[in-house]
Amino acid sequence: MATSLSCFGCLVTFILFGILLLFDSAIAFREVEAQGRQFFQSGHTNNWAVLVCTSRFWFNYRHVANTLSVYRSVKRLGIPDSHIVLMLADDMACNPRNPKPATVFSHKNMELNVYGDDVEVDYRGYEVTVENFLRVLTGRLPPSTPRSKRLLSDDRSNILIYMTGHGGNGFLKFQDSEEITNVELADAFEQMWQKRRYNELLFIIDTCQGASMYERFYSPNIMALASSQVGEDSLSHQPDLGIGVHLMDRYTYYLLEFLEGIHPASQANMNDLFQVCPSSLCVSTPGHRIDLFQRNPGSVLITDFFGSVRKVEITTETLKLHAVSEDKSLRSLNKEISSEPLKYMEQLPVAEIIHQKPKPKEWHPPSGFILGMWSLILLVFFKTYGIKHMKHIF
Repeated sequence: MATSLSCFGCLVTFILFGILLLFDSAIAFREVEAQGRQFFQSGHTNNWAVLVCTSRFWFNYRHVANTLSVYRSVKRLGIPDSHIVLMLADDMACNPRNPKPATVFSHKNMELNVYGDDVEVDYRGYEVTVENFLRVLTGRLPPSTPRSKRLLSDDRSNILIYMTGHGGNGFLKFQDSEEITNVELADAFEQMWQKRRYNELLFIIDTCQGASMYERFYSPNIMALASSQVGEDSLSHQPDLGIGVHLMDRYTYYLLEFLEGIHPASQANMNDLFQVCPSSLCVSTPGHRIDLFQRNPGSVLITDFFGSVRKVEITTETLKLHAVSEDKSLRSLNKEISSEPLKYMEQLPVAEIIHQKPKPKEWHPPSGFILGMWSLILLVFFKTYGIKHMKHIF
């Protein structure tokens, strides 16, 4: 009897263990399924970035450094130059006041050069205008515009738009000569939505009274961040005595400090981004607007906008690839083409140009020599005849 009871107890224990194992497996499967849904929930297939500095002149060095710092971060996280439209209103790297030519630094003591060796500026100098910026967003560019200056996005594109410069209540200045208003910007985003030019859009602006620039937005799937509220200034940061100016703005400095800790597989979300620069650090009140955005910011990864992570779906099905049959005539044509010897086109006779003898120059007396001779003649004349004979000269 005792033996049968012990066997029955073992059986019950085994059944309970099996039930617990199945329960744990179901929970684990649900967690994996939830992670998979989160992985694919953004719905975008490509990322674009439009980075704009609107300020000219040397004392606005920090605005160029702001934009180049964001450019460096999005490239590091995977967005290629072909998907970045970079607009710089001034070339600080080649400015005569720059003590370190061909460099732009974002940290004091010249620690980090954000200009680098592979910066591709698409719009520079006087090309950075309100008209060109709006044309890039809406796609209304002349047919002759090269591909590198176009925003070739679609309805599956997540777009990051970053702007920095001098602004006020409801406007942002372009090169101290014109300005874009919050109404014009809101209408441009509406055109983008109507023309199916974005899936989701993240707008970040670092300027005085930056929150006023997103007050008039009314298009769906837009999330906006600003460095300051209406009536507040956006302050500079990192003064450098060697360069003689401030190197960055406070909001962008702490934003970039946060992005340096992000990697392509990072799980940081937009709620983390909202906290990067509290008022105690920014000396202003950063703001954000999420009422137009359809997803919960807590489920939006930073890499959904700042990176270009390729989503891969694993399948167990076998795909059969059929070889493409080539026509016999095409094969013979390919053989004829490959059999022809290849050669370079005739180039300019560079060697002859370099080694040719210079033409002999005709000798002319230097102007100083002629002036000296005339001075010597007058000196001898005055010493010999005196000033009373000057009337014979003139």
